[in-house]
Amino acid sequence: MKIRIRGLRKSFGSNHVLQGIDLDVPQGQSVVVIGGSGSGKSVLLKCILGLIEADAGSILVDGEEVVGASARRLTTLRTKFGMLFQSAALFDSLPVWENVAFGLMAAERTERPEARERAIQTLAKVGLTPAVADQFPSELSGGMKKRVGLARAICTAPEIIFFDEPTTGLDPIMSDVINDLIRTCVSDLGATALSITHDMGSVRKIADRVAMLYDGAIIWEGPVASIEDSGNPYVEQFIRGHADGPIDVGQKVPAGG
Repeated sequence: MKIRIRGLRKSFGSNHVLQGIDLDVPQGQSVVVIGGSGSGKSVLLKCILGLIEADAGSILVDGEEVVGASARRLTTLRTKFGMLFQSAALFDSLPVWENVAFGLMAAERTERPEARERAIQTLAKVGLTPAVADQFPSELSGGMKKRVGLARAICTAPEIIFFDEPTTGLDPIMSDVINDLIRTCVSDLGATALSITHDMGSVRKIADRVAMLYDGAIIWEGPVASIEDSGNPYVEQFIRGHADGPIDVGQKVPAGG
């Protein structure tokens, strides 16, 4: 198992965001965690990345414990990771190629000429021409920024790629383009993928398996092909986008993403 999570708990004061999460992410598969705003998806991702420390439980990555790991150990573990952030999170002061090659130069100490060449090669994989390499993020459209963010996520050929709401802010056509690119890039790398989203178009396109997070726990998990017949009223309400159902859409949304 590439990622194995057991009994994961995280609270912020009286807000109990994660209340005993169990989740497996098999080697080479794409697992997508769905859930509404405030369900704890982002907190789960940050715990796995070691950006925030869990209160209890276990997160094993290739058998190595993340919870309680030293900063040095976490830095080593993160060399296995690639990440596409929700807003692309590009460095405005750097040209596109330096954004894409940031991990190569910062972590792998790749020389600039080689890093630039690899960045241009990676940009081609997401459908961007060499001319884009010297542009700055402010010159790009939202869809192009997402492509650059994806190029950065895969440039170091990571073993595990995380996707945080990969289609947020995009129109339906560009969302579909990004979903196709994600599927292709993950497949070409032979990588393991873990995504969080509330976009069911993305789920159906990029997932092998789906897990739903609600009220601090995983309440359903299964192959993406089974989601339409889950038999779970919470899942059914969520994927159909209905206001009526067991999910209280009128309740106050807690912090935690």
